[in-house]
Amino acid sequence: MVWRVAVTREQVVRTAIQLLDEGGLHHLTLRRLAAELGVQAPALYWHVRNKRELLDLMAEEIAAGAVPETEHEAPLGKAFWDWWAQRAVASRRALLSHPDGALVAAGNRPTAGMLPRIEALLRAFAAQGFPPGEALAAILSFGNLVAGSALEEQASAQRPAESTERDRAVFREVAETDRYPLLGRVLREGAPDGEQVFEYAVGLMVAGLRARQQALAPGLGDLGLDELAEQFDGAVQRLAAEQVERSAATRSARSERAEATRSARSERAEATRSARSERAAAARSAQSARTRTRRDRPGGE
Repeated sequence: MVWRVAVTREQVVRTAIQLLDEGGLHHLTLRRLAAELGVQAPALYWHVRNKRELLDLMAEEIAAGAVPETEHEAPLGKAFWDWWAQRAVASRRALLSHPDGALVAAGNRPTAGMLPRIEALLRAFAAQGFPPGEALAAILSFGNLVAGSALEEQASAQRPAESTERDRAVFREVAETDRYPLLGRVLREGAPDGEQVFEYAVGLMVAGLRARQQALAPGLGDLGLDELAEQFDGAVQRLAAEQVERSAATRSARSERAEATRSARSERAEATRSARSERAAAARSAQSARTRTRRDRPGGE
């Protein structure tokens, strides 16, 4: 075997995804990955601390490929929710495009390279009227829905053939009898598949978030791009006017405080002068009284 000396983190991650595609998660080991890259296993630890960090990086790479770079910018107004639903569908398909892709994503945590994308998503939700905490909760909720749906579909695909035949026999019996009339009707008409169920769930979540948006920022979610831009310009003008008013009020308050300070100082100075004058007069009066007392004494002046 010929050992290569230099590999990049990007090469490590992409080669790991290739091994995943070849045989699933059990096929991916650090030793096999090192051999595929032509390096010794310890060389991998320059790029990843352990397999869990490798899986985190793989999950980010898969997610990044789900949406073209040109579609990362969130639109404004009503188009935002269609954009968000499409991202969820694309993310699920990306996980399903790799064997055990859902297992790779399950339990992952963002690395430093993912933080700018998360910040951008938070800004997108903030533009829809959501506070940061609720925005993050919404993003994580969709992530859980995507991973859970993909995990269920990939796990179902791995069921043994005999189990699949048994399931079909049970459902066929239900469809052909009236023992369970509602379930039988659904099976006869055609039960929704995994993707249809997922899209239905996404629609429900979007509807719930839009209702929440109306409570947080009434009317914002119903605006088109031109209306939103007009509202934004109006908001900027109002903010500018409010800033002018606040500045004028601040200057007036400062002027009043300065005048009050000068007045208080003047009053204190006057009070000090008056007190000194009174003390001086009292001292003179006391001195005069002492002088008269000495004169009135026998033998005095």
